[in-house]
Amino acid sequence: MQVTHIRNKFAVLSYKIVVVSVLLAAPLLTQAQAFKWARQNNPNYDERLISYGFMIGLHTTAYQVKYAPQFITQQFDTVHSVMPEFSPGFSLGFLVNYRVNEFLDLRIMPKAGFYTHRLQYNYTDETTKQQFVETTHVEVPFLLKYKSMRRGNVRMYMVGGITPGFELSGKNDIQASSAVLDIRKNNLQLEGGLGFDFYFPLFKFSQEIRFARGIVNMLGNNSSIYSDPIQRLNTNTIAVYFIFQ
Repeated sequence: MQVTHIRNKFAVLSYKIVVVSVLLAAPLLTQAQAFKWARQNNPNYDERLISYGFMIGLHTTAYQVKYAPQFITQQFDTVHSVMPEFSPGFSLGFLVNYRVNEFLDLRIMPKAGFYTHRLQYNYTDETTKQQFVETTHVEVPFLLKYKSMRRGNVRMYMVGGITPGFELSGKNDIQASSAVLDIRKNNLQLEGGLGFDFYFPLFKFSQEIRFARGIVNMLGNNSSIYSDPIQRLNTNTIAVYFIFQ
C-alpha cells in the first residue's frame, strides 16, 4: 500500500517536474554559452579515474503490442483492439563512473525502478477492460558516455548501452495467472540519450534524457483471455535523470 501511494504521488507530479526541469536548463545553457571562458568550477573534476554519485529518475513507459495470429480468428472476434497506454513512474539509484579517456567514460548505474504498464482491451460491443501490471525492478545499466569539450562550466554528452532488469515484486505475485496478463520477471533493454553536465564549486550536476527499448518478449507462457490475443510485448520507456556527482 505504501509503494502504491508513492506511485500515485509521483504520477501527479512527474510530468510537471519534467517540464520545469527543461525550463530551468534553458537559462543555464544560455549562461554557459555567454560565459564559456569564465572561471571554471572544479577544473580537474573529470580527471578522476573513478567517481561516484546518485540519481533520481522520472519516466513514462508503455508496452508495444504485437498481435497473435489467433487474434483474427472467430475465438476473439469480439476483441476490437488492445491498446497500450503510457504511465508515469520513478527510479532511484547510484552511479559508478570510470574514466577511459578525455572524452569517454564507462558507467554503471544500479537502480530500483517502479513501473506501471497498462493495456486497454476494446470490444466490439463498445465495452472496455484494462490490465494493470505494476512491478518493481532492480536494473543495472552498463553505459558508455561520450563527452564534448568542456565550455566554461557546462559540457554536453551522449550516452548509450544495455540494461538488464530483474523483478523484485509485481502484480503477478499476488494474483492468479488465469485472471491476469502473465508477464515475465526479467527484461533487457537497449538505451540511448543525451545530457548536459553542469559544474558547481562543490559538485557536478547532470540532466539527462534517455530512451529505452526492450528486446525481450515480456509476455509469459500462461494462457488467459488477456494473453492469448497477444504474441509479443516489448517495453518502451522515456526517462529524465537528475544525477549528482
